[in-house]
Amino acid sequence: MPEGSQGFLKRERLQDLFDLLVRFGFEPVGPRVQDGIIVYAPLSGPEDLPWGVRDLQDPGSYRIEPDLGERNFSWANGPQALKPFLFAPRDTLWESRRDISGPLSFSPLSPPNRRLAVIGVRSCDLAALSLQDRHFLKGPFPDPFYKARRQDLLLIAVDCSHPARTCFCASTGDGPEARSGFDLALGELDEGFLVRPGSDLGRTLLRELSLAPPAPGMEERLTAQTDHAASVQERHLPPGEFRHDLVSRPDHPHWAQIAARCLSCGNCTAVCPTCFCFSEREEPALDGHHSLHVREWDSCFTAGHSYLHPAPLREDTRVRYRQWLTHKLGTWHDQYGRSGCVGCGRCLTWCPVGIDFTDDLPRLLEDPDGG
Repeated sequence: MPEGSQGFLKRERLQDLFDLLVRFGFEPVGPRVQDGIIVYAPLSGPEDLPWGVRDLQDPGSYRIEPDLGERNFSWANGPQALKPFLFAPRDTLWESRRDISGPLSFSPLSPPNRRLAVIGVRSCDLAALSLQDRHFLKGPFPDPFYKARRQDLLLIAVDCSHPARTCFCASTGDGPEARSGFDLALGELDEGFLVRPGSDLGRTLLRELSLAPPAPGMEERLTAQTDHAASVQERHLPPGEFRHDLVSRPDHPHWAQIAARCLSCGNCTAVCPTCFCFSEREEPALDGHHSLHVREWDSCFTAGHSYLHPAPLREDTRVRYRQWLTHKLGTWHDQYGRSGCVGCGRCLTWCPVGIDFTDDLPRLLEDPDGG
């Protein structure tokens, strides 16, 4: 097989891929069904992957059901993305101690060393990872916890063939085909997987697998499959440049209509693969000689997120939701050169009241005075 080309992995040879990852020192992690949802968890082998299931998603609704086929990835996504593996929900950054004579000492901590191979990464989450990399690694002060985890991460992407009704990655330009940011990418067909490399390590792994070239017609079928996955997506962002209109209408009456439904629960920010807000606090021990400094996920929907003495700047749900959406779709462009939305649709699915911002956006962009 020529260097850099695709190989065909029969479904019954998936175990060979798992064995290879372990031989290279990686712990396989990937999708599996737990408690009625598809989550990322440690995998002992292909038998742990979802077999013959699909997901049904709508705003405020998620369930899985049996699928007649034998595929492993005929579903869109679960509530997790790559974010928890890198920007952890909780990290202890340092500890402080007071010795017997009184002075304080501070000791930085490091994350546990785990070499993870994440199987089943979707294109929207690769795009989100690129944004997280830009935030946590590209500035003058790279985050050491994120950096340590990132360098030990191997990514095996899967092209999305069965988007959910809440997906709109085609309109953001982030899917459904994985184009970059992976080590290996799998395109799933009924009989197996077309495997293509995306990094030097991926090319090494592909050589070790010793795969045969795809049979005639397989690549064309895979292309038609991803084209179909893009064409059937029902939701989309408004076409053209709309961010300035969105940001320039902070008093639009539709913000209040959204706020009347929003619970300020923060579910949307928890499942969003690009959100990065956090808070920090001390956890002192009862002995008075030891304390931990903890970083935890936060949300712009909490009162404490905008607190400046003596009160929060964003005191109600209307301005908190407005902050989230205008930042995500508007001012992210100024910070990172693109929108903070990758079209994964998780914020729609996992909103308890089913708020669909792709439906609200056209109303927010209308001139409230009818001009």
